[in-house]
Amino acid sequence: EKLAKEGLFDLERKKPLPFLPKKVGVICGRNSDAEKDVVQNARRRWPSVEFEVREVAVANNNAVKEVSAALKELDALKEVDVIVITRGGGSFEDLLPFSDESLLRLVAAAKTPIVSAIGNEKDAPLLDLVADYRASTPTDAGKRIVPDMFEELSKIDALRARAIRFIENKVFNDLQRIDTFRDRNIRAISNYIAIGYEQIAKLSAQVSALSPQGTLDRGYSVIQKSDGTIVKNASQLTKGEALKLRLAKGEGSATVN
Repeated sequence: EKLAKEGLFDLERKKPLPFLPKKVGVICGRNSDAEKDVVQNARRRWPSVEFEVREVAVANNNAVKEVSAALKELDALKEVDVIVITRGGGSFEDLLPFSDESLLRLVAAAKTPIVSAIGNEKDAPLLDLVADYRASTPTDAGKRIVPDMFEELSKIDALRARAIRFIENKVFNDLQRIDTFRDRNIRAISNYIAIGYEQIAKLSAQVSALSPQGTLDRGYSVIQKSDGTIVKNASQLTKGEALKLRLAKGEGSATVN
Protein backbone atom coordinates (compact mmCIF):
# COMPACT_ATOMS: atom_id res chain seq x y z
CA GLU A 1 0.00 0.00 0.00
CA LYS A 2 2.85 2.38 0.82
CA LEU A 3 4.59 1.77 -2.52
CA ALA A 4 1.30 2.08 -4.39
CA LYS A 5 0.66 5.47 -2.77
CA GLU A 6 4.11 6.57 -3.89
CA GLY A 7 3.04 5.79 -7.48
CA LEU A 8 5.61 3.06 -8.09
CA PHE A 9 2.97 0.80 -9.65
CA ASP A 10 1.30 3.48 -11.83
CA LEU A 11 1.04 2.52 -15.48
CA GLU A 12 1.54 6.16 -16.52
CA ARG A 13 5.16 6.16 -15.32
CA LYS A 14 6.15 2.99 -17.21
CA LYS A 15 8.51 3.53 -20.12
CA PRO A 16 8.05 1.75 -23.48
CA LEU A 17 10.66 -0.79 -24.49
CA PRO A 18 12.85 0.13 -27.49
CA PHE A 19 12.01 -1.54 -30.80
CA LEU A 20 15.60 -2.63 -31.46
CA PRO A 21 18.06 -1.93 -28.64
CA LYS A 22 21.70 -1.25 -29.45
CA LYS A 23 22.74 -3.17 -26.35
CA VAL A 24 20.80 -5.12 -23.72
CA GLY A 25 21.85 -5.06 -20.10
CA VAL A 26 21.31 -8.29 -18.17
CA ILE A 27 21.47 -8.66 -14.39
CA CYS A 28 21.46 -12.34 -13.45
CA GLY A 29 23.00 -15.01 -11.25
CA ARG A 30 26.45 -16.35 -11.92
CA ASN A 31 26.51 -18.90 -14.75
CA SER A 32 22.73 -19.16 -14.52
CA ASP A 33 20.18 -20.82 -16.79
CA ALA A 34 18.17 -17.59 -16.67
CA GLU A 35 21.01 -15.72 -18.39
CA LYS A 36 21.26 -18.39 -21.08
CA ASP A 37 17.50 -18.31 -21.66
CA VAL A 38 17.50 -14.54 -22.15
CA VAL A 39 20.60 -14.38 -24.35
CA GLN A 40 19.94 -17.45 -26.49
CA ASN A 41 16.29 -16.65 -27.19
CA ALA A 42 17.10 -13.05 -28.02
CA ARG A 43 19.87 -14.07 -30.43
CA ARG A 44 17.59 -16.59 -32.14
CA ARG A 45 15.31 -13.68 -32.98
CA TRP A 46 18.00 -11.08 -33.71
CA PRO A 47 21.47 -12.68 -34.05
CA SER A 48 23.45 -9.41 -33.90
CA VAL A 49 22.02 -8.19 -30.59
CA GLU A 50 24.72 -7.26 -28.06
CA PHE A 51 24.63 -7.79 -24.29
CA GLU A 52 26.19 -6.15 -21.27
CA VAL A 53 25.93 -8.83 -18.56
CA ARG A 54 26.38 -8.33 -14.82
CA GLU A 55 26.49 -11.59 -12.85
CA VAL A 56 25.55 -10.99 -9.22
CA ALA A 57 24.05 -12.73 -6.22
CA VAL A 58 20.31 -13.19 -6.82
CA ALA A 59 19.55 -14.80 -3.46
CA ASN A 60 20.65 -14.38 0.20
CA ASN A 61 21.51 -11.14 1.97
CA ASN A 62 23.85 -9.84 -0.73
CA ALA A 63 21.26 -9.95 -3.53
CA VAL A 64 19.73 -6.51 -2.98
CA LYS A 65 23.11 -4.81 -2.67
CA GLU A 66 24.66 -6.48 -5.74
CA VAL A 67 21.56 -6.19 -7.96
CA SER A 68 21.23 -2.50 -7.03
CA ALA A 69 24.89 -1.82 -7.80
CA ALA A 70 24.64 -3.58 -11.15
CA LEU A 71 21.44 -1.66 -11.98
CA LYS A 72 23.11 1.69 -11.24
CA GLU A 73 26.10 0.74 -13.38
CA LEU A 74 24.04 -0.38 -16.39
CA ASP A 75 21.62 2.55 -16.13
CA ALA A 76 24.59 4.91 -16.43
CA LEU A 77 25.76 3.34 -19.73
CA LYS A 78 24.41 5.32 -22.71
CA GLU A 79 24.70 2.39 -25.09
CA VAL A 80 22.41 0.19 -22.95
CA ASP A 81 18.81 0.71 -24.13
CA VAL A 82 17.01 -1.83 -21.94
CA ILE A 83 17.88 -3.78 -18.78
CA VAL A 84 16.63 -7.27 -17.91
CA ILE A 85 16.68 -8.33 -14.26
CA THR A 86 16.31 -12.10 -14.22
CA ARG A 87 16.69 -15.28 -12.22
CA GLY A 88 15.14 -18.73 -12.22
CA GLY A 89 12.34 -19.84 -9.95
CA GLY A 90 12.77 -20.46 -6.25
CA SER A 91 11.05 -20.40 -2.91
CA PHE A 92 9.18 -17.36 -1.64
CA GLU A 93 12.16 -16.51 0.56
CA ASP A 94 14.58 -16.80 -2.40
CA LEU A 95 12.60 -14.20 -4.33
CA LEU A 96 12.18 -11.74 -1.44
CA PRO A 97 15.16 -9.55 -2.54
CA PHE A 98 13.13 -8.60 -5.65
CA SER A 99 10.43 -7.10 -3.42
CA ASP A 100 12.88 -4.97 -1.45
CA GLU A 101 11.76 -1.32 -1.14
CA SER A 102 15.13 0.22 -1.87
CA LEU A 103 15.59 -1.88 -5.03
CA LEU A 104 12.07 -1.09 -6.20
CA ARG A 105 12.61 2.65 -5.78
CA LEU A 106 15.87 2.35 -7.69
CA VAL A 107 14.06 0.54 -10.53
CA ALA A 108 11.35 3.21 -10.61
CA ALA A 109 13.95 5.98 -10.79
CA ALA A 110 15.99 4.35 -13.59
CA LYS A 111 16.23 6.22 -16.92
CA THR A 112 16.52 2.93 -18.84
CA PRO A 113 13.43 0.72 -19.37
CA ILE A 114 13.49 -2.28 -17.03
CA VAL A 115 12.21 -5.80 -17.75
CA SER A 116 11.43 -8.08 -14.81
CA ALA A 117 11.96 -11.78 -15.57
CA ILE A 118 11.93 -13.41 -12.16
CA GLY A 119 11.06 -17.07 -11.76
CA ASN A 120 8.08 -18.63 -13.47
CA GLU A 121 4.55 -17.56 -14.32
CA LYS A 122 3.30 -18.19 -10.77
CA ASP A 123 6.09 -16.17 -9.13
CA ALA A 124 5.13 -12.56 -8.48
CA PRO A 125 7.72 -10.40 -6.66
CA LEU A 126 6.86 -6.70 -6.41
CA LEU A 127 9.52 -6.02 -9.03
CA ASP A 128 6.98 -7.29 -11.58
CA LEU A 129 4.68 -4.39 -10.68
CA VAL A 130 7.37 -1.69 -10.72
CA ALA A 131 9.27 -2.77 -13.84
CA ASP A 132 8.30 -1.29 -17.18
CA TYR A 133 7.55 -4.77 -18.53
CA ARG A 134 6.90 -8.02 -16.72
CA ALA A 135 8.11 -11.15 -18.55
CA SER A 136 6.55 -14.41 -17.39
CA THR A 137 9.91 -16.24 -17.66
CA PRO A 138 13.51 -15.49 -18.70
CA THR A 139 12.68 -17.11 -22.05
CA ASP A 140 9.76 -14.71 -22.49
CA ALA A 141 12.09 -11.80 -21.72
CA GLY A 142 14.51 -12.93 -24.45
CA LYS A 143 11.63 -12.95 -26.94
CA ARG A 144 10.29 -9.60 -25.84
CA ILE A 145 13.37 -7.39 -25.85
CA VAL A 146 14.17 -7.74 -29.57
CA PRO A 147 12.01 -8.18 -32.70
CA ASP A 148 12.05 -11.36 -34.75
CA MET A 149 14.37 -10.81 -37.71
CA PHE A 150 12.42 -13.12 -40.03
CA GLU A 151 9.12 -11.47 -39.16
CA GLU A 152 10.63 -8.04 -39.82
CA LEU A 153 12.08 -9.20 -43.14
CA SER A 154 8.63 -10.53 -44.09
CA LYS A 155 7.13 -7.15 -43.19
CA ILE A 156 9.78 -5.40 -45.28
CA ASP A 157 9.02 -7.69 -48.25
CA ALA A 158 5.30 -7.01 -47.85
CA LEU A 159 5.90 -3.25 -47.62
CA ARG A 160 8.20 -3.39 -50.66
CA ALA A 161 5.56 -5.27 -52.68
CA ARG A 162 2.90 -2.79 -51.57
CA ALA A 163 5.14 0.13 -52.51
CA ILE A 164 5.81 -1.39 -55.96
CA ARG A 165 2.05 -1.88 -56.54
CA PHE A 166 1.38 1.68 -55.44
CA ILE A 167 4.06 3.06 -57.77
CA GLU A 168 2.87 0.92 -60.70
CA ASN A 169 -0.74 2.03 -60.17
CA LYS A 170 0.32 5.65 -59.89
CA VAL A 171 2.43 5.44 -63.06
CA PHE A 172 -0.45 3.74 -64.92
CA ASN A 173 -2.94 6.37 -63.77
CA ASP A 174 -0.54 9.20 -64.60
CA LEU A 175 0.02 7.76 -68.10
CA GLN A 176 -3.74 7.58 -68.61
CA ARG A 177 -4.10 11.21 -67.53
CA ILE A 178 -1.26 12.17 -69.88
CA ASP A 179 -2.94 10.34 -72.78
CA THR A 180 -6.26 12.02 -72.01
CA PHE A 181 -4.59 15.42 -71.71
CA ARG A 182 -2.67 14.84 -74.98
CA ASP A 183 -5.84 13.79 -76.88
CA ARG A 184 -7.70 16.77 -75.49
CA ASN A 185 -4.89 19.11 -76.57
CA ILE A 186 -4.73 17.55 -80.05
CA ARG A 187 -8.49 18.08 -80.49
CA ALA A 188 -8.21 21.63 -79.20
CA ILE A 189 -5.28 22.43 -81.52
CA SER A 190 -7.11 20.88 -84.49
CA ASN A 191 -10.15 23.02 -83.73
CA TYR A 192 -7.99 26.14 -83.46
CA ILE A 193 -6.35 25.33 -86.81
CA ALA A 194 -9.72 24.76 -88.51
CA ILE A 195 -11.06 28.03 -87.12
CA GLY A 196 -7.85 29.75 -88.27
CA TYR A 197 -8.28 28.42 -91.81
CA GLU A 198 -11.88 29.67 -91.87
CA GLN A 199 -10.81 33.11 -90.68
CA ILE A 200 -8.01 33.22 -93.29
CA ALA A 201 -10.48 32.25 -96.03
CA LYS A 202 -12.89 35.00 -94.95
CA LEU A 203 -10.12 37.61 -94.77
CA SER A 204 -8.80 36.49 -98.15
CA ALA A 205 -12.25 36.89 -99.68
CA GLN A 206 -12.61 40.34 -98.10
CA VAL A 207 -9.17 41.40 -99.33
CA SER A 208 -9.95 40.14 -102.83
CA ALA A 209 -13.27 41.99 -102.87
CA LEU A 210 -11.67 45.25 -101.76
CA SER A 211 -8.57 45.03 -103.99
CA PRO A 212 -8.27 46.96 -107.30
CA GLN A 213 -8.13 43.65 -109.14
CA GLY A 214 -11.42 42.71 -107.57
CA THR A 215 -12.98 45.91 -108.85
CA LEU A 216 -11.64 45.22 -112.36
CA ASP A 217 -12.99 41.67 -112.19
CA ARG A 218 -16.46 43.10 -111.66
CA GLY A 219 -16.27 44.89 -115.09
CA TYR A 220 -14.67 48.18 -114.21
CA SER A 221 -11.55 49.62 -115.87
CA VAL A 222 -8.87 52.13 -115.03
CA ILE A 223 -8.46 55.05 -117.50
CA GLN A 224 -5.03 56.55 -117.82
CA LYS A 225 -3.61 59.38 -119.89
CA SER A 226 -0.51 58.87 -121.99
CA ASP A 227 1.65 60.05 -119.09
CA GLY A 228 0.10 57.46 -116.80
CA THR A 229 -2.19 59.88 -114.93
CA ILE A 230 -5.39 58.16 -113.80
CA VAL A 231 -8.53 59.91 -114.98
CA LYS A 232 -10.95 60.43 -112.13
CA ASN A 233 -13.04 63.29 -113.54
CA ALA A 234 -14.40 64.02 -117.04
CA SER A 235 -12.99 67.55 -116.82
CA GLN A 236 -9.56 66.01 -117.14
CA LEU A 237 -10.35 64.83 -120.69
CA THR A 238 -9.52 66.71 -123.91
CA LYS A 239 -11.25 65.94 -127.22
CA GLY A 240 -9.08 63.79 -129.44
CA GLU A 241 -6.82 62.78 -126.51
CA ALA A 242 -5.51 59.22 -126.60
CA LEU A 243 -6.28 57.17 -123.50
CA LYS A 244 -5.07 53.83 -122.16
CA LEU A 245 -7.59 51.44 -120.63
CA ARG A 246 -6.58 48.88 -117.99
CA LEU A 247 -9.06 46.02 -117.81
CA ALA A 248 -9.38 42.96 -115.61
CA LYS A 249 -7.36 41.07 -118.20
CA GLY A 250 -5.10 43.02 -120.50
CA GLU A 251 -5.11 46.63 -121.65
CA GLY A 252 -6.73 48.65 -124.44
CA SER A 253 -6.75 52.18 -125.92
CA ALA A 254 -9.40 54.79 -126.66
CA THR A 255 -9.76 58.33 -128.05
CA VAL A 256 -11.82 61.09 -126.45
CA ASN A 257 -14.65 62.33 -128.72
